[in-house]
Amino acid sequence: MDLGKTRKQLCQEFARILDGAGSLDENGVCLVQKFRNLKFTILGRRTRSPLVLPQFFTFEDLDSQGRALNLGETVLLQEEINPLLTELRKRNIIVTAVHNHWLFEEPRAMYMHFESIEPPLVFARKIREAFRVLKR
Repeated sequence: MDLGKTRKQLCQEFARILDGAGSLDENGVCLVQKFRNLKFTILGRRTRSPLVLPQFFTFEDLDSQGRALNLGETVLLQEEINPLLTELRKRNIIVTAVHNHWLFEEPRAMYMHFESIEPPLVFARKIREAFRVLKR
């Protein structure tokens, strides 16, 4: 089996575990996208923008042991920050940022970024488990 096909299959399994849509780009980066079903307004207007509701996950740069650079970002409600932070840390996922993107939004939309170096499917399973603390 050629390496390209293997990476494509790995990307599809990564996406399946994370319950999102996966794609492999020309640089070998696997991107999984999904969007939360949360209700936000910005400047008093309802928004369903993918810029407001994202969950993005990537892996790239697989080494000879099958470990990759894994990155993630998710939108959160303010009250979800500490529970998710705790769950990610329990799983040795490094949280690199918690911040806002918007002004005048209701409720408060926050964004968390996280990373690890490990096999991508291990990362995906850890994320799936940690995200159980999020409201659906």
